[in-house]
Amino acid sequence: MKVIETMKAPGAIGPYSQGFEVNGVIYTSGQIPVNPENGTTPEGIAAQAEQSCRNVGAILNAGGSGLEKVFKTTCFLADMADFAAFNEVYAKYFLSKPARSCVAVKTLPKGVLCEIEAVAVKK
Repeated sequence: MKVIETMKAPGAIGPYSQGFEVNGVIYTSGQIPVNPENGTTPEGIAAQAEQSCRNVGAILNAGGSGLEKVFKTTCFLADMADFAAFNEVYAKYFLSKPARSCVAVKTLPKGVLCEIEAVAVKK
């Protein structure tokens, strides 16, 4: 097992890693929409989905993979009313249409609107 760490995605806010590589498969922790450069969170579901997708991509890249190699995602929304707007952004990043679960949850860390985790093969 190999820990994946990058400054291009937010650091863990708890006792976990940004990601792991195990037997050529990359597992990312859930990525909330925090900008790793300044710690801010954008307003609105579209901007937050964009940042979460960029954060997932940064971890995958650091692990020797990429968004095009993702075969499974799990997405968490604070409000299922944001589903269509979230999908619009998500579709721009996950072009291969990986298998996905998308659920609404009561709350997310730091009061954000979405969180994304991914599983991918190495390049």
